[in-house]
Amino acid sequence: MPKVTRKDTSGPLQEAVGMVVDDEQLPAKPNFSALSAQEQAGGKVEFRRIPVPQNRMTPLKTAWMQLYTPITDNLKLDMRMNLKTKKVEIKTTPQTTNPDVLQKAADFVHAYILGFEVRDAIALLRLDDLYVECFEIKDVKTLRGEHLSRAIGRLAGKSGKTKYTIENATKTRIVLADTRIHILGSFANIRVARDALCSLILGSPPGKVYSKLRSVCSRLNDS
Repeated sequence: MPKVTRKDTSGPLQEAVGMVVDDEQLPAKPNFSALSAQEQAGGKVEFRRIPVPQNRMTPLKTAWMQLYTPITDNLKLDMRMNLKTKKVEIKTTPQTTNPDVLQKAADFVHAYILGFEVRDAIALLRLDDLYVECFEIKDVKTLRGEHLSRAIGRLAGKSGKTKYTIENATKTRIVLADTRIHILGSFANIRVARDALCSLILGSPPGKVYSKLRSVCSRLNDS
């Protein structure tokens, strides 16, 4: 087998054609600043508008500064309340560096309007894997009159005991708004909480739901 030798590429010919370049002759590395959200969107200002029902206008007014401060100071967005259209309007500014924060801010405000506490809803700004899922009792089972009232009572429990037990076991937050149910948490935890609530709607006794919830949560924590 013939011996393969490496050809020397250094020499006057290579230097003449510029193949050997001294590091000191290279230009300085350019330093570009990060693009703002508006520049990434082609110079356009992006908006999100969140409608506010009449029954949430007063709570929104009370907690306005708790919502306004993290959105404007931390996320560098603009936020205002349009009283004509009854919508909260959020838009990007030249100081906004991440375009994803606009949707996070909209989810944060929407979660508060649905009925979640500010201290719970603000987790949507800090964590990436949190969501809000909404459904109605009639989506699970069609109930009317006293049957509907008893189902709502089973979901809440005495002094809210059942709801708090499900929240603590699944690490979620639950809002019962008449016949609507809103759940805030991670995807896996929302599924466990939803299954427990659906079992209560279908008529399962709380004790049976608790025992099943305990076994499911233990498997979820072990995985």
